[in-house]
Amino acid sequence: MTEALGIRIQNLHKKFAQRQVIENLSLEIAPGSFVSVVGPSGCGKSTLLRLIAGLEKPTNGEVSLSPASANFSFVFQDANLLPWRTVAENVSLPFELDSKLQQISQAEKNKRVRAALEKVKLEHFESAFPHELSGGMKMRVSLARALVSSPRLLLMDEPFAALDENTRFEMQNQLRELWLQEKMTVVFVTHSLFESTYLAERIIMLKAPGAQKTLDQKIELPSQRSEDLRTSEDLNKIVKELSMRLRE
Repeated sequence: MTEALGIRIQNLHKKFAQRQVIENLSLEIAPGSFVSVVGPSGCGKSTLLRLIAGLEKPTNGEVSLSPASANFSFVFQDANLLPWRTVAENVSLPFELDSKLQQISQAEKNKRVRAALEKVKLEHFESAFPHELSGGMKMRVSLARALVSSPRLLLMDEPFAALDENTRFEMQNQLRELWLQEKMTVVFVTHSLFESTYLAERIIMLKAPGAQKTLDQKIELPSQRSEDLRTSEDLNKIVKELSMRLRE
């Protein structure tokens, strides 16, 4: 397994027409860390993820990944599954789109697809089609598709926002387990302070205009997180403090 990706952002600016979405933002994210980015709508959270992924180009400034050769995956809010493809065929899509992954043998590709589905507990649904799946199962397929290439960085843009509460809790627990197992870097965008506090080691809070960094805080909670933690005094104290900062 290759090492996790580190991220360095220096004097980052991003402008759409006359609107300055990100202005002079600098931060570093350590390899193997789990960082959540929170803030109100329009503060530049999703744009920041897209800049890290190279889906947008900076107006000025720099985003660098180290090591630059390591791979990463992006999980969006919608599962974006192809309805005419089975679960296994959807998960295998990166092998068709990435020229480096195209060189892998078919036997190895099949092995990786099965392994990715096992990680998200969908190994018995590889022949199912998206219309046969619940919303939570579709998001698991999307996560498996992201994991099939063994990414060293996982970028996630509100992936659990549309799920019911029980399914969202299950997905959060599964993501924490995968992060600990895979030792990858995770950058997770969400509007939920409870979700960010439960999941992350570190929370970065942005505000508009210009994605100004108003808080950058390490979360002092155990690395192994259980359901009891969700209603604990420790977690709720952190959420209350974050809520006060967000209102400010």
